[in-house]
Amino acid sequence: MRVLVTGGAGFIGSHIVTSLRRAGHEPVVLDALLPGAHPTVPDPPEEEFLHADVRDAVSVRAALRGVDAVCHQAAMVGLGKDFADAPAYVSCNDLGTAVLLSAMAETGVRRLVLAGSMVVYGEGRYECPRHGLVRPGPRLPEDLEAGRFEPRCPVCGSELTPGLVGEDAPADPRNVYASTKLAQEHLTAAWARSVGGTAVSLRYHNVYGPGMPRDTPYAGVASLFRSALARGEAPRVFEDGGQRRDFVHVRDVAAANVIALEAAGGLPAGALTAYNAGSGHPHTVGEMAAALARAHGGPRPVVTGEFRLGDVRHITADSSRLRRDLGWHPEVGFDKGMAEFARAGQRASAAVGG
Repeated sequence: MRVLVTGGAGFIGSHIVTSLRRAGHEPVVLDALLPGAHPTVPDPPEEEFLHADVRDAVSVRAALRGVDAVCHQAAMVGLGKDFADAPAYVSCNDLGTAVLLSAMAETGVRRLVLAGSMVVYGEGRYECPRHGLVRPGPRLPEDLEAGRFEPRCPVCGSELTPGLVGEDAPADPRNVYASTKLAQEHLTAAWARSVGGTAVSLRYHNVYGPGMPRDTPYAGVASLFRSALARGEAPRVFEDGGQRRDFVHVRDVAAANVIALEAAGGLPAGALTAYNAGSGHPHTVGEMAAALARAHGGPRPVVTGEFRLGDVRHITADSSRLRRDLGWHPEVGFDKGMAEFARAGQRASAAVGG
């Protein structure tokens, strides 16, 4: 199968390209190599490579010639610096997706796997001892400033028990990046209905691993901690470190993409199917920072009490649907993955591109 991988020179995209090649497929890479993601021009990949922006319709149509499927990874990721980043996020993520889908409709490519994200859910799944399953609203700045980080029941104010969020949970994006990722899914679903295409959104949870970017406000928390350790500094853990996340290794995410591309032909046409892609074993941010520091041999993490309004408290994946439907099973455990990541190389910086 000939597969176009947008953002294929980026962190996740490059691992997908490797996994596709090893599985006997023919990857084609399209990447803008924007300076924020690639401050130095990388060596030419082994695969066919097109240096172009996914927002360039002419280049995208050319890249789609002879392609059987698309793996869409090109995106601007993370919370960014402030709301001034909003136009760039919308342009890169949503306009770029619209241009790609339009070109796919025109050229007859009908199979797509999208890099989705768990951020579309907002807060994760919570249960109140009195009111059962509830959805707390956004946390208030005054609570965060006072160190009250845990969401409360919106009905009675009781403490809540966090659980695993499934794909059928309502979407509730709480920052610009999350809003653009949900818009990508809506655009993709509209494309699938219009042309009878088959689409999968893999909602990544906290992806980490070799080649992750460093020293950038657009990186994930694992990358920020690893960057601090590389500088000989203690990782700075926001809030109280009790935030629950699902840390999933990039090679497992790459494998999920290959499986989804291969299986897409057997999934319902004319629809988007969403799958959580997480390890299934939640850890707190504090636990992750401590594990990474131990494996690196660096200073112990420092819990700062700082917070970001766009962050949610707990979001962990129920990935059983992906296991059941497509037979995907993550293979890199938390301890092994963090030990490897603690010594692995990082990219110079990143804002866009897989």
